[in-house]
Amino acid sequence: MSEKKRATPLLDELKKGPWPSFVREIEKSAETNAMARDTLGQVERSYEDKISHWKHGGLVGVMGYGGGIIGRYSDLPEEYPEVAAFHTYRVNQPSGWFYTSDILRTLCDIWERHGSGLTNMHGSTGDIIFLGSKTEELEPCFRDLTEHGFDLGGSGSDVRTPSACVGPARCEWACYDTLDACNDITHTYQDELHRPAFPYKFKFKFSGCPNDCVASIARSDMSVIGVWKDNIQIDQEKVREYAANGTDIEHEVCQMCPTQCMAWDGTKLTIDNANCVKCMHCINVMPKALRPGKERGATILIGAKAPIIGGALLATVFVPFLEMKPPYDDIKELAEAIWDFWGEYGKNRERVGEFIQRVGLGNFLEEIGLDPIPEMVAHPRTNPYIFFEDELEEEEDA
Repeated sequence: MSEKKRATPLLDELKKGPWPSFVREIEKSAETNAMARDTLGQVERSYEDKISHWKHGGLVGVMGYGGGIIGRYSDLPEEYPEVAAFHTYRVNQPSGWFYTSDILRTLCDIWERHGSGLTNMHGSTGDIIFLGSKTEELEPCFRDLTEHGFDLGGSGSDVRTPSACVGPARCEWACYDTLDACNDITHTYQDELHRPAFPYKFKFKFSGCPNDCVASIARSDMSVIGVWKDNIQIDQEKVREYAANGTDIEHEVCQMCPTQCMAWDGTKLTIDNANCVKCMHCINVMPKALRPGKERGATILIGAKAPIIGGALLATVFVPFLEMKPPYDDIKELAEAIWDFWGEYGKNRERVGEFIQRVGLGNFLEEIGLDPIPEMVAHPRTNPYIFFEDELEEEEDA
């Protein structure tokens, strides 16, 4: 392709207005990178034709890994030869997305040497995304990444790159060390992360508190959300300060409580902690007056997903409270029991949540060796007919 910039009138429309534009960012890379220049040309052509000219297909990767790189090609390779192959790397991010400025420069230098220079910080799973590599650059780029301590993340039907909120490093509400848990799980399941062997993807996400800043309850197959087991800590003097400074505690706190477990008499706030569902609303409104309890751990939920194959699912409570201490054997035991059953009977591209819907929660729990508990109930039963298997078996034996 010519070094001269192509005319892109449709893309230029996306640079208008006060908001940031991906077009302007690609143009910066296009000043020195031929792949970025051809990317602009092909995207403009896609807008003209009203169809995508990117096609997926073909297995690409690095030696020994089955995941981590997504193959992508242009269906106009003669017209845009620099993006004939435009593969995407998923690079495993550090826990909590903490970087030094030096390592960010290093990552950018590596990518400018081996790819388009275009990045996405970060992808939906949490990875550092390198957009656009030629096939012959895959191994050299991977070698440079590993020399600086980085590894590829997950792609395909495997454990996707675990992600975590900033946890105790920056957040006072964290009920466990999300960074350590995420790092431990990531290192433990390297084989499951890099070599796809499941019916479909499996995501771990670690949130330090019920604010759930990594949206684990909506997006992860195993959601680990920090909670407390005892009572919310209350500083009554600070509560009165909030009231004196204009906070309408009755309407902004008590009436907004989903279980109506709070009461304010004008001088004292009381909480029926047995009915608290740990929604964090009161704590978020009055952070100086209320804090999570002192007995802290996490709730484990299973089965969330976005609406790709079937509809969207929120995760279901499996373990209401778990102490989060290394080496996190309880989480690993539960995950591996799920993988054994789902791996044997799950359909192709069937997420764990969809599998549970198909086989039934009762059957699923029985197969993974977990006893049912009231917290697993999504809503009150509507079927009036209840059968007790033990009694039926006794009658048959008689």
